[in-house]
Amino acid sequence: MRKVIIMGAAGRDFHNFNVYYRKNDAYRVVAFTATQIPDIAGRKYPAELAGPLYPDGIPIHAESELAELIKTHGAKDVVFAYSDVPHEYVMHQASLVHACGASFVLLGPDDTMIKSRKPVVSVCAVRTGSGKSQTSRKIALLLKQAGKKVAVIRHPMPYGDLAKQKVQRFATYEDLERHECTIEEREEYEPHIDNGVIVYAGVDYQAILDEAEKEADVILWDGGNNDFPFYKSDLEIVVADPHRAGHEMRYHPGETNLRRADVIVVNKVDTARKEDIKAVLDTIKRVNPKAIVIKGKSPIFVTDGKAIKGKTVLVIEDGPTLTHGEMRYGAGIVAAKKYGARRIVDPRPYAVGTIKKTFQKYGHLDKVLPAMGYGDAQTAELAKTIDRVPCDLVVSATPIDLGRVLKTKKRLLRVRYELAESGPTTLKAVLQKFL
Repeated sequence: MRKVIIMGAAGRDFHNFNVYYRKNDAYRVVAFTATQIPDIAGRKYPAELAGPLYPDGIPIHAESELAELIKTHGAKDVVFAYSDVPHEYVMHQASLVHACGASFVLLGPDDTMIKSRKPVVSVCAVRTGSGKSQTSRKIALLLKQAGKKVAVIRHPMPYGDLAKQKVQRFATYEDLERHECTIEEREEYEPHIDNGVIVYAGVDYQAILDEAEKEADVILWDGGNNDFPFYKSDLEIVVADPHRAGHEMRYHPGETNLRRADVIVVNKVDTARKEDIKAVLDTIKRVNPKAIVIKGKSPIFVTDGKAIKGKTVLVIEDGPTLTHGEMRYGAGIVAAKKYGARRIVDPRPYAVGTIKKTFQKYGHLDKVLPAMGYGDAQTAELAKTIDRVPCDLVVSATPIDLGRVLKTKKRLLRVRYELAESGPTTLKAVLQKFL
């Protein structure tokens, strides 16, 4: 019996365990390690989800304890199971594991993808913040317009009680409240709900699929970070970002997505440099010449955008895009400049609590406030930070209405952005052929 440690971030790690190790007598998973997401370490993967081989559940430790855990448990395999990290980073972890005497494991699609009884369309990306969510929203609406019942299944974000979050279904705003969703979860679920599309998520993705198949003609996998799908897809759509040209070949497992894709959406061509767009297109031609390429724009609009002109503003952007996605700016900065803001305030001197620690960890951020909200305490710190910033108004470019989830004295102007194809090849045509 080989002892195993799974390195993760409360997503791919749990999935890999569920589909590959949970009922496998040849292995014993002795621990998970966690990174990227706050307040995951120190908990347990509960016995209710871990199965009869694990009556006490499985402890979750900080990734910083990995070397000691290998030694303490005599682990023979360490499985790397999270996403949106540089290839070099992955191999540094492999070197650490090898130095401790264990084997370094990367489970692939064939060992981890679940087969559905319904057609599956997946939307993934080469990096966090490429425009995956807006692409998923458009595809869901196109499938609905084609007369199909669609169930979106979202990559996991289980930050609460894992047992309670085994299978989650979101059709109304009340469902978001009932499941005590964080800001990050709301950013992914709420726009689909606005469009009348049901969303599933949780921890056990076989159980989730079993429920979604009961009410859907087509399953739409809405990926997280730059991970590859949990389900075997009949049509794999991948979004690339020319604002980070070259990253499509330098980050794990985004390069896997690029090489596997049936369709690649090169997004943000309206704001990216021509040479960067060409560089991404050249890479696609070299590593995946059979892929259908669609060029996409991300037009930005703000209700009452004229109120920004001449004002001092605070810009809030999507959290993961700025943090481990490594973007220095997003749609909020573009909108502030487009509508003529006089000055964009540096929020760092006014940050409190974990928001301040986020700025310390991600030193590339200077003009934007990441919408961190992993739980009530951090959401309250985000609101306090906003209120402390001296500005005329707030330009908020998260995918949700922040005013629904936090109380602030400042006026919030919401930035919206959707996918618009630029060229003769469209998602509608691709989906019509697929259907």
